[in-house]
Amino acid sequence: MYGSDKVSEDAERTAFRKAEKKYKLYYDDSSKSSRKKKQPKQVDLSEVLDFKSILDSYNQNGQLPPGIVAVQCGFNSPVFLLENHPGFYFIPGALSMQEQSQWIRESLTSFPQPPNRTNHNAFYGPIDDLFNAVKEKKVLLEEESSIGSLDLGASSCTSNEDAHRWKFYEEDIATLRGKTCKSVKAGVLLRKLRWCTLGLQFDWSKRNYNVSLPHKKIPDALCQLAKRLAAPAMPIGEEFQPEAAIVNYFGLGDTLGGHLDDMEADWSKPIVSMSLGCKAIFLLGGKSREDPPLAMFLRSGDAVLMAGEARECFHGECVLPGNFIIMIWCI
Repeated sequence: MYGSDKVSEDAERTAFRKAEKKYKLYYDDSSKSSRKKKQPKQVDLSEVLDFKSILDSYNQNGQLPPGIVAVQCGFNSPVFLLENHPGFYFIPGALSMQEQSQWIRESLTSFPQPPNRTNHNAFYGPIDDLFNAVKEKKVLLEEESSIGSLDLGASSCTSNEDAHRWKFYEEDIATLRGKTCKSVKAGVLLRKLRWCTLGLQFDWSKRNYNVSLPHKKIPDALCQLAKRLAAPAMPIGEEFQPEAAIVNYFGLGDTLGGHLDDMEADWSKPIVSMSLGCKAIFLLGGKSREDPPLAMFLRSGDAVLMAGEARECFHGECVLPGNFIIMIWCI
């Protein structure tokens, strides 16, 4: 779904790459003391489009900046369209606080559960109940599959293709065995969680959807939410039927480089994206990386639709100072 993280020298000079570097969070390392917490450098946000401010102004006096159109689609607030980007829809505050809390909780507890795949699968295999393991301060230990008598205190058995077994152990047991086994704390695994896939599973090695991989249907509640949000971008009389979803997890200063969502067979359907957590900057470019992207704030509860010509546009995200942000992409 996403292009390579490696950036060539030519890509360094593209308009999209310049925008990414402009809004990426960098730290001031001028302090000579290693004990002093590094502070993020100031980022110039003066050119970032702020739909919250636009909404407030529109509600007060009905005025909109040039190139922005507001339409009523049955939501609590209008949906904003960009004249220069047909097929792009921005829905500010699309999710209530209750819905935001629900989907943050699901994203951390239910969505990473097998058979859904995560970025940890390649090394550790499927991991059960990661969030509960974090709360219980457990440690994941690696051991040879032939060792069958050391299961005391173990839980959440996992396996990978290398015939090793990874198990969660209580911290005290992990400490005793840690000198002879590879280990990683559950909290570290959660902090390093970067994506999980729902519904049809995406094969990152082949960059396509693999129907042979075990999978469950997208939760019905998420399907219904995506269906409701996608309505403005759907032809009259048709409903959005998502078959897959990718959940991205971002930490402080993380970015999602400019990419196209081009692995889907049917480009007539919109992409529905929901933002949860801290504020980020969404970059919406054109059909080439040479097209200067438009930067806009994404706040928790905002939704973005990309349909029609907008499906062919490069886009990416930069996370501003904060704890985390979760993006749910339904396709």
